[in-house]
Parts: sequence; C-alpha cells; structure tokens
Amino acid sequence: MKEINIFAKDADPDTLRQFTSAMDQRFAVKGALLPDAHLGYSLPIGAVVATDGVILPAWVGYDIGCGMCAVKTPLKTEAVTPFRDKIFHSIYRAVPTGFAHNKAPVEWDYEDLPMSPVLRRIFEKEQGLKQLGTLGSGNHFIEISYDEEGYVWVVVHSGSRHVGWNTAATYMKLASGSDKAKEGHFGFKATSSEGRDYITDMNFCLQFALENRKKIIERVLREIYYYVKPGETPVQLVFINRHHNHAEFKNGLWIHRKGATHAEKGMEGVIPGNMRDGSFIVAGKGNEKSLNSSSHGAGRAVSRKKAKRIITLDEFRKELEGVTANVSHATLDEAPRAYKNIFDIIKQQKDMVEVVHHLIPIINIKG
Repeated sequence: MKEINIFAKDADPDTLRQFTSAMDQRFAVKGALLPDAHLGYSLPIGAVVATDGVILPAWVGYDIGCGMCAVKTPLKTEAVTPFRDKIFHSIYRAVPTGFAHNKAPVEWDYEDLPMSPVLRRIFEKEQGLKQLGTLGSGNHFIEISYDEEGYVWVVVHSGSRHVGWNTAATYMKLASGSDKAKEGHFGFKATSSEGRDYITDMNFCLQFALENRKKIIERVLREIYYYVKPGETPVQLVFINRHHNHAEFKNGLWIHRKGATHAEKGMEGVIPGNMRDGSFIVAGKGNEKSLNSSSHGAGRAVSRKKAKRIITLDEFRKELEGVTANVSHATLDEAPRAYKNIFDIIKQQKDMVEVVHHLIPIINIKG
C-alpha cells in the first residue's frame, strides 16, 4: 500500500492530477504534496516522492541544486539603511543577473569532484566557471533583511545556472529515449550506468549551485561592508544552505524533492515568502509524513503571464513601499500578489518546521 499525504489545501485540479499520475507509477512508494504546491514539469513544484530503485531527472527538475542560502551578519539595520540605495545599485554591478555571466572565469577548486564525461563536456561548453556568482532570472533573488533583534541577513535564492539546466535536459532526453526532453515519468534504474552517471552529475551540480550562492554572498557582503564598514573584512555569524531541487538515497529509497526544503529534525532551513514579506529561518521537525520536507516558499497563486495581466505597476509599487527594489514591468510577475499568502503557508506546516526568525526585507535584488 502506497503512502500518500496531501498537505496542499488549495491545490488546483491540474496539480493534483500531475501528482496522482506520478504516484501511479509502480516504482513510486511514498509521496507528499506540500502546502505551496503548484503545477510543474512532470512533477508538481512542491512535491516529494520516494521511489524504489529508480531515479528520475525530471522529478529533480531543470535547475538542479536550486536552493537557499542565508547568512547572518553582526551588522545592525540602522547601520545599513542609510546606504540602501547605494548598496542596491552596487550589488547589481557586482552580481550578473538574468542571462549575464562573468567576463572571466571565477576560481573554484572542483577538480576532485566526480563528474561524468557528459557533464565535463557540458561544463566546458557552458564555461561553468564564468557562471559562478551569477543570480539568474525568474524567482531567483538576493535579499538583504533583518531579524527580530535588528541583525542584518543576506538571503540568496539561486541554482546551478546553465550547467544544471543542460545537465538536466541531457539526462531527460536520455531517459525518455527522445532527442527532446519529453515531459513524463521517465527514469533510470539507479544501479544502471546511466543512473549512476546522473547521480554523479546531479551531486556535482548540487556542489556547483552551493558554490554559486557562496560567491554571490561574498560579493554582496563586500558591497555592504564597502559602505558600512570600509576596510573591514565581512563577517558571517551563521551560514545556512538548503537545496530544494535534489534527490537523496535514504533508508533504501530515492527521495526526490522538487521545490521542497529538506527538514530533518533540527535541520536549519530557509523558506522565502515574497519581495515584501521576506523570508523565514526554520528548524525542521522531521515529519515522516512529509518525508522530512517542508515547502520551499509560498508557491505561485497565478502564472507569470496572468500576473502581468491582472496586477498594475501602481499596485506593485504600493506593495513594495519601504523595500528598495526593482519595481518595474520586468519584475511585475514577482509582485507579492502573484504568490500565495506565506503566513498561511507557514501555518499549514507547523508540524514540519518551527519558525526561528522572520526576516524583513530592506533591499531586494531580482534577476
């Protein structure tokens, strides 16, 4: 008997059908649909599925290792806010966004990390080292915020960039036996040569995504300290990293998390809300029904296209009062109204995570 738990109270019919289709696969053993769930590619975003002996690239997704990092600094908000506009513009100069990348390779000691010949070719073709420290686009962001005691945090949401995307696309094609990455529940036996190669390359992309976020944080802290404490070395009091697009082998099963935060008991995590309501630092409760997972954010309430149709720029500007951000037609699809209510989402997973800090935004950088 398969174990299925649905925590998404307002999941639309298409999302439920997609999740049910995944759970109907013979190799799917356990599944959880989280409060932020919405329609994705092959598997809903906000879904966790445990499989017996099968690994599915599409159930991890295109942005392998996409996730969150959060760093607490010893700086207080009153020291940063006078420079918020200068810091905002400086970060955009220091961190390439959108499809932009660095002009020169960034140093990273990766040679000892295993990768297949397939990924090595992708890494060289995509000039992976030029992509480190770059944000990307869509819902990727940099947030400078503060906690209940006024300490300033840097929160980053980004992933494995073009390297991860092309790695995922390559293995999706291979799994489906097509020259295109077909949507569907195509996978590999984890013990097959293709399965082992995907697992190896997925793990490399997880490390690449983490290194990318670390480089972004280094650049952001450098810009903050340039104005707030010139000449001083940036300090990180707390560092949290949590992938939300990955698969791990545990207790004999492959746990696929697609837009889901790993939340073992006591495990630190970061759950973002939106540009206005900030992010939450949480501690996992190890809920077995959710496969030791929690939401990875608020989840979209409307599609990007619909958001740009129903939300006006004036409404967006009013929502972002008090936050230094790029409020424009280009970022309209990231307006707070485009997302579900993050406070409701947090309440719905009180048995999965405990809120440690609620971080209030000062500055938001969008790709």
